[in-house]
Amino acid sequence: MSRSPRLRRVDSMLLHEIADIVAGLKDPRLGFVTITGVETSPDLHYARVYYSVIGSEEEHEACAEGLHAATGHIRGEVGHRVRLKYTPALDFVTDRGIEEGIKISKLLREIAEEES
Repeated sequence: MSRSPRLRRVDSMLLHEIADIVAGLKDPRLGFVTITGVETSPDLHYARVYYSVIGSEEEHEACAEGLHAATGHIRGEVGHRVRLKYTPALDFVTDRGIEEGIKISKLLREIAEEES
């Protein structure tokens, strides 16, 4: 499904603001989190927020707990910063793409070293 230019602008704006808000949180569980994408529903009532964490499974779980605990605060801040008719409900979803890319790069380096 193709996203409308307006939804892409809203997604981009929310991505920027949510990343800024999360970076300012003092929760140590959110130390290595990166907001990687936002997909807003066409009615602007919901936003799926993708995030990435580089670390152990325990760090992934701690980060998920920290984001869940801060969801209300983050949504409130978004409401103050962004001029939208509705402040979307936020659903944080793990994005393991960066982590998988690192694993693939490591494997390719190991193969190259074995061949030399």
